[in-house]
Amino acid sequence: MTLDAQGFLERFAMIMSDSGYPRMAARVFAALLVSDDGHLTAAELGERLQVGPPAISGAIKYLMRVGMVTRERDPGERRDRYRVDQVAWFTAASSSAEVFRRFEDGAREGLEVFAPDTPVGARLEQTRSFFAFLRREVPALVNRWREESGEVAAAEPGESGGEQRGGHGGQ
Repeated sequence: MTLDAQGFLERFAMIMSDSGYPRMAARVFAALLVSDDGHLTAAELGERLQVGPPAISGAIKYLMRVGMVTRERDPGERRDRYRVDQVAWFTAASSSAEVFRRFEDGAREGLEVFAPDTPVGARLEQTRSFFAFLRREVPALVNRWREESGEVAAAEPGESGGEQRGGHGGQ
């Protein structure tokens, strides 16, 4: 099967959407990812994706909040441009620790309600333990990738020039 650029954009967006990203945010991210210079205006995004301004606006807000896209404006320009953050995946993985902590804490609260020696308690303990493990291990994996990639070695999340950052909200 041969994909053209638009077909790939939609396929990559579907992968992101199937992984928990909102569908329109995934499409906007994919459009930015496959654009020649990695940035587009809201109008250009709308034209490429054949959607209206409200859809683009909501997707951009989400992507900026989770640190996947940055907003820029050249001096004297009136339009914002949105850029795929060079460290988008790094930022998303790095900030997942807070999501993991929330699941871990939620399961721990459940253990105050359900005894650990009950089937419910056993599932909650397994959930708590799993997310505690992820919270400990994912930062080490991200740091190993950073060391191996070289590209991101000098850039910490939030240092790429974007105006807005936040935690991963891919769920």
